[in-house]
Amino acid sequence: MSDAPRKSLLELANADTAQVLRRLFRDHGRKHLHSYVVAMLLMSVGAGATAWSAYLLKPVLNGLIEGEHFKDMRYMAWLVFGLFAARGLVTYLAAIVLSRAGNAIIAAAQGRLFEHLLRQDLRFFADRHSSDFITRIVYAPNGVRDTIQALITSLGRDVLTLLGLVAVMFVQDARLALIAVAGVPVAAVILSRTVGRMRKFMRRSYVGSAQIMETMQETVHGARIVKSFNLEDIMRARMAVAIREVERASNRVQAGLAISNPVADTLAGLAIGLVIFYGSWRVSVAEADAGSFFSFVAAMLMAYDPAKRLARLKLDIQNGVTSARLMYEVLETPAAETRTPGLPGLKVAQGRIVLENIRFRYRPDEMVLDGLDLVIEPSQTTALVGPSGGGKSTVIALIQRFYAPESGRISIDGQDIAGLDLASLRDSIAFVSQDVYLFRGTIRENIALGKLGATQDEIVAAAQKAHAHDFIMGFSSGYDTQVGEQGAQLSGGQKQRISIARAILKDAPILLLDEPTAALDSESEREVQRALDDLRIGRTTLVVAHRLQTIINADRIHVVANGKAAESGAHDELIRRGGAYRSFFASQFGDSLEVVRPASSEAR
Repeated sequence: MSDAPRKSLLELANADTAQVLRRLFRDHGRKHLHSYVVAMLLMSVGAGATAWSAYLLKPVLNGLIEGEHFKDMRYMAWLVFGLFAARGLVTYLAAIVLSRAGNAIIAAAQGRLFEHLLRQDLRFFADRHSSDFITRIVYAPNGVRDTIQALITSLGRDVLTLLGLVAVMFVQDARLALIAVAGVPVAAVILSRTVGRMRKFMRRSYVGSAQIMETMQETVHGARIVKSFNLEDIMRARMAVAIREVERASNRVQAGLAISNPVADTLAGLAIGLVIFYGSWRVSVAEADAGSFFSFVAAMLMAYDPAKRLARLKLDIQNGVTSARLMYEVLETPAAETRTPGLPGLKVAQGRIVLENIRFRYRPDEMVLDGLDLVIEPSQTTALVGPSGGGKSTVIALIQRFYAPESGRISIDGQDIAGLDLASLRDSIAFVSQDVYLFRGTIRENIALGKLGATQDEIVAAAQKAHAHDFIMGFSSGYDTQVGEQGAQLSGGQKQRISIARAILKDAPILLLDEPTAALDSESEREVQRALDDLRIGRTTLVVAHRLQTIINADRIHVVANGKAAESGAHDELIRRGGAYRSFFASQFGDSLEVVRPASSEAR
């Protein structure tokens, strides 16, 4: 990650709550402004109904005392009933409006996060665990919704209700009202000091949740290794640490949120006690209006809940702002794979690939490719061999623009791939890796990913060319067989042949093979090699291999070492030179340097 993104993330982490809130409303709130206006209007009706019902206690109580207005009391009773029914109705309607706007915000935020992740290169994903992304895309948008809705609800319901009730209190008795609200500044000071301490615990709770998900993923995906190496205690300990961290952080957060209750209760109790003491004296001794006093008390008691919610609003918002920061940390990272409109598409005439003076590193102190020059001729098979970590697989990744080189140029039929439309480049390449990935769904669906909209006949034909049709039909559900998570229901050779069928169906002019038989047994390797032989015909093929027997028939072999092409030539030519390739070959087949050439291989 460059210095600019790092600086941006640092500034974001230190941004105050108001800045984040302004950004939330700019990015999400404005799109649903009409819904929030409707909700606030509805809630204002509810707030007015609440204040009016408190005010009506004065004529009700005075009418009861005087005993001369019983007929009026009947109308008053219906009016109170209507006010509460109206408040219930508008509260329901406001909740519906807010929930729809909130769900739309979650959907938009999750879609935006996912779209941004899709436009990152592999370097971005290599630095992070998948659980981190899952946690952010699942939980952070909920925090965005909750923050915006907390503000709208507080403004439309709690603030208006509280203002209406306080107005009733001042109308009925201004001096009592001053006594009642005297404790508000004290509560605000106490609660504001709690917010700063909560931030770090909210962040720690998120980190712990990500670690729980990470440990769970590794335990499930690595279940065979966990059990084979008796790693249950280690995974149990990791999970216990993560759970304990979340528990402790959550306890501190909840303690911070809960502090609003004793503060509000204590100050409210003090205010109510003073009001009762002073108000009862005025009614009984000073002969003040009893109806006004009880209307005042009712308004004060009704104001307690909205006042308490407003008192802890800053605490609730801080939780949501923490989630919003987690989302913006991802969105603030510049997308490496930006799709620029108007770029020319790749036009493959022959499929000649040229790499000129390519320099590339994954980390600042680790140069992987240092001035690499390669030519991959059309309609031929070119092989890359050499020591592990020498950059062979990196070449395949660079051709597909999974990464961008620091310097140098990669061209296909003279077209610099850096200036081409990325989708058109990858449409022209079929890729088969040793790390086969099958998606959830059926065998048919996984093969069909090679060509969206492919017919059943095309899928079957691709499977037959990949020598996969027979074993597929051996399943009771045939092509509708579920592959399981990451293809867990299939063997390594079966998964590889399905991936080859997917590549055959794509029918791309350029074929990249990254050790596609490295993890297979001999029998599976033979079947896969047969499929690869059919796939290579008429295509520019680049293959990376450690087992040299599989590439001795390649048209050209490049030995990649120390970031450069140390040797190049056909197998027999390289053996005669007696250089690095001869040493590699001797290490696998002995000093005799004699090996039976395979009748069928993945390269010839």
